[in-house]
Amino acid sequence: CAIANYATPRRFNSVHIISLCYYCHWMKWKLTLIGILYRQILKRILFLFDPEFVHEFVVRFGELLGRFSGGRKFVKRIFYVKPTHNLSQTIAGIEFKNPVGLAAGFDYEARLTQILPAVGFGFMTVGTITNQPYGGNPRPRLTRLPRSGSLLVNKGFKNPGAVAVAAKLQNLHFEIPVGISIGRTNSAHLDQEQSVADILSAFSVFENSGVRHAYYELNISCPNLYGDVTFYTPHNLKYLLSALAKQNIKKPIFIKMPTSQPDEAVLKMLDVIMEHKIAGVIFGNLQKDRNHPALNKSEIKHIGQGSFSGLPAKQRSNELIKLAHEHYGKKLVIIGCGGIFTPEDAREKIRLGAKLVQLITGMIFQGPQLIEEISFCLEREMV
Repeated sequence: CAIANYATPRRFNSVHIISLCYYCHWMKWKLTLIGILYRQILKRILFLFDPEFVHEFVVRFGELLGRFSGGRKFVKRIFYVKPTHNLSQTIAGIEFKNPVGLAAGFDYEARLTQILPAVGFGFMTVGTITNQPYGGNPRPRLTRLPRSGSLLVNKGFKNPGAVAVAAKLQNLHFEIPVGISIGRTNSAHLDQEQSVADILSAFSVFENSGVRHAYYELNISCPNLYGDVTFYTPHNLKYLLSALAKQNIKKPIFIKMPTSQPDEAVLKMLDVIMEHKIAGVIFGNLQKDRNHPALNKSEIKHIGQGSFSGLPAKQRSNELIKLAHEHYGKKLVIIGCGGIFTPEDAREKIRLGAKLVQLITGMIFQGPQLIEEISFCLEREMV
């Protein structure tokens, strides 16, 4: 049970040790049981329905539970494992009680900020939010690929817009750090310069609001947007970050990075990022390669537009975490995202250099108890 990790100034006797061992085994079996019930019963029912319908239902139901203390207590009683100080970190001036967060792309309507702490998340990102509202790319926007451990995603920054989200959040208190992911409005009519102005306008909305968010994510890597705008070249990225610097944003900014670029291009992007006041980077976004070995060929043969989350994103995410850590690990906070289905997946990203991890798809396939499973296993390693 890694008793040393629970050590306090008092002296442990045999009763304390037995109690702690009992607690460890009970929580392990509790989470295992919840996972089995989810995968064998609930997931099979949910997967009978359209994935976007299920997503909207789950998010709205989560919002409803989060409005009431009874709903939050009920969810917390099911999933929550008492945290220990070993997982607590202060990163970029923000206290994270555990390193497991919800990635951008799930709560793009800002509905879940009140309920996610009860599930065990240590932080969460709302969005991606754009300056102008966008109803989403043509359907289907979400396709399950069970044999590939993936979702085909083609939402294209579907969201209600910065003004609506800021109004929704401005009077709320957040139990865990909440970030706002910001990207450019998905429109083919925006050129490179207009896209920068559009992004700055979204930042301005939140800066001038009363929202108590802890950080920003700047999403420059969504592969499902219209137009030829790119921030992957050093020149364009420098132009964006220089313009953003003039807004004197006080909260930390993390940049959501692409996984489609070669190492040399990523390092050039990191060189530019290091020239600006950026807290860290997130590796990474969706996988575009339809020939990726993690994808089941028969499963993707007739699917539509979109890019892949989950297991197809895992390998490249890990490679880029390692690359960034080797070059800038002591100067840049790295957040790992992509293909986390087990506690070992999260541990691997942390061993490669990530300080925090984010997930969505693993939770959908494995169950919401995965968050606490990861925290429970990481507790004995993050000291």
